Amino acid sequence: MSEKETTKAEVETTEAAATETTTVETPKEEKVNPEQFLADFNWHNYEEGIDPVDEKQLEEFEKLVSENFVDTLDDEVVEGTVIHLSDRDAIIDINAKSEGVISLNEFRYNPNLKVGDKVEVLIDVREDATGQLILSHRKARVIKAWDRVNNAHDTGEIVNGFVKCRTKGGMIVDVFGIEAFLPGSQIDVKPIRDYDQYVNKTMEFKVVKINHEFKNIVVSHKALIEADIEEQKKEIISQLEKGQVLEGIVKNITSYGVFIDLGGVDGLVHITDLSWSRINHPNEIVELDQKLNVVILDFDEDKSRIQLGLKQLSKHPWEALGEDVKIGDKVKGKVVVIADYGAFVEVEEGVEGLVHVSEMSWSTHLRSANDFVKVGDEIDAVILTLDREDRKMSLGIKQLTPDPWTDITTKYPVGSKHSGIVRNFTNFGVFVELEEGIDGLIYISDLSWTKKIKHPSEFTNVGDTLDVVVLELDVEGRKLSLGHKQTTDNPWDKYETEFVLGSTHTAEIGEIVDKGATIDFNEDIVAFVPQRHLEKEDGTKLKKGESAEFKIIEFNKEFKRVVASHTAIFKEEEMANVKAAVKKQEAQAAEAKPTLGDANEALQALKDKLDGKK
Repeated sequence: MSEKETTKAEVETTEAAATETTTVETPKEEKVNPEQFLADFNWHNYEEGIDPVDEKQLEEFEKLVSENFVDTLDDEVVEGTVIHLSDRDAIIDINAKSEGVISLNEFRYNPNLKVGDKVEVLIDVREDATGQLILSHRKARVIKAWDRVNNAHDTGEIVNGFVKCRTKGGMIVDVFGIEAFLPGSQIDVKPIRDYDQYVNKTMEFKVVKINHEFKNIVVSHKALIEADIEEQKKEIISQLEKGQVLEGIVKNITSYGVFIDLGGVDGLVHITDLSWSRINHPNEIVELDQKLNVVILDFDEDKSRIQLGLKQLSKHPWEALGEDVKIGDKVKGKVVVIADYGAFVEVEEGVEGLVHVSEMSWSTHLRSANDFVKVGDEIDAVILTLDREDRKMSLGIKQLTPDPWTDITTKYPVGSKHSGIVRNFTNFGVFVELEEGIDGLIYISDLSWTKKIKHPSEFTNVGDTLDVVVLELDVEGRKLSLGHKQTTDNPWDKYETEFVLGSTHTAEIGEIVDKGATIDFNEDIVAFVPQRHLEKEDGTKLKKGESAEFKIIEFNKEFKRVVASHTAIFKEEEMANVKAAVKKQEAQAAEAKPTLGDANEALQALKDKLDGKK
């Protein structure tokens, strides 16, 4: 029998039953079950017109169908029941005319899905190519999720969410199937350092913001615990007192101090209140999440800013300093700070002494403390002063070695020769170190016999080694006067006889200056030729680079001054001729025995000639 024939027979049977029912008197009409009606109805007979159906019965059937079956044309979310699970799909009964199909991919969030579970679905396709009803659980979840999210936002309801992954600035959370953003600042009341610890965890949240235009949702876990913390905070603040000791947890570490969580209330331990010793950074003392006791030092009126202390819980190191420590004792310490004027040395935890730069070396020529020590150096020192009341101590390093000036007269007597290192310049001389603690000064005039030096840097450099002679020694004033030129003979003693007055030398004009010119007789002797002494016999003047003979007309060894003249060379010959003529005339006059008047006239003529008159 075909499907149509079967259906028709069912319809005939149903109609006969209906007819029979109408002829039998019953106390109450039995309500037809639509599912049973569909199962028993002969559609073939109905379609062929063999079994006509009463209009009233059809109306009743349609009413029953509308009351018991889902209208697949409505775009509404309905609840269905899982009736079968395959490898790829789930068969869902939504109480419609046929079952629907949903891909298992839409249930990835629920791997424990099983037959009999109730799920929300939305009719996606009423009938596909195979006549199958296609449902969507994902779309239904989204529609319902937005309803739930909006309701949670309006009512403040706490919702569960699954942390899917990290993102820039926070986390992505699945709430009712919708992705929401959890900012990093809303994860907890304390800063979060490891975001990954929350991934793949289910947590409680509050919906704090919804942007319907861009479909954005912001959730917060911090908001759930803030209310409890606020109550704790009020209770803690109301009980705060200066000097009170509380337990806290290191919440954050900065370069200037440490923030301590006191149980909802934060306080700051400044870096100077962490330890009696000097420290460069708080992480030398504490670490994150460390539990420790702190004391309340101060707070403002509303107690919103709390100043805490850690070092105050222990006795001040100066109070614990042994009574046997006294002036003159040798101590070991660590350089903790270097200043322009010296270095601070920690001899015990929290107990520091100052080594002034003048106490670092016996040298009277002071240098920077960095030239002697570096931060972190372990050094030995001697206690020079000790004031327990003011908690001050001064130390010395140079006292560990003998004073080099003790036997200075033996090591450096006047006239002794030594070698030293150039340490510093001044405008008037050079400081030379003979040994650690023994410095001497070479005045600029004692650097060279021959060179005219305007500044010591023209003659030597810092770090050079110079040979010196001790010129003066002041033991009481701790001063040494040295000389460098005295290590060699004075060449001017030799030049004094070589360049005697009136001696003649050949040289070349070096430089022309305003008042004359200079000539180099050798590497030491630079003579000056005045302008009027540059004139040649023909009346012209010598030029730069021109060679000629010069006569020494001035030689001063003390001031290293030499003056020469070219003009004097030929002027001297002229003067010699004049003097010879004078003598001849005088001789002739004596033989002729002239009168007194004639003699006077002749002498006057000679005198005029000598004076250059015609």
